[in-house]
Amino acid sequence: MVTVATEMTAEEVVATMHIGEMADRSQMSLRTIRHYDEVGLLTPSGRTEGGFRLYTERDFSRLMVIRRMKPLGFTLDEMAELLRVVDRLGESEATSGSGSGTGAGAGEARAALDGFIEQATARRAKLEEQISMADEFIELLKAQ
Repeated sequence: MVTVATEMTAEEVVATMHIGEMADRSQMSLRTIRHYDEVGLLTPSGRTEGGFRLYTERDFSRLMVIRRMKPLGFTLDEMAELLRVVDRLGESEATSGSGSGTGAGAGEARAALDGFIEQATARRAKLEEQISMADEFIELLKAQ
């Protein structure tokens, strides 16, 4: 028997995975995934009768967003905010049916997403700069 945290389709219930598979597929540790659950960043879509976490492909996609934000230095709070923004945009698209996300809430969410894009772009540029410095350092060492 499966306890469902959010509404899942029959296909999603069948296609759930345990935390070990999530860890393997995401190349993240069990401990990290459990921590994300504890802080409310990634809640499993369901649990077995025994209390084991069950994740869907949707959950996996969210975890991959989190994983991609980590090297850019985003905090857990920033990660949670981005996930809320993405959820709001998804809800807005589902409600409007047009896929464009209309309304004031969608406009605010779109502006917030644009802010995250700007931050991610700036952080990526900083990483590129650091990689360039590391390459220079390696070349200096090789020249010795």
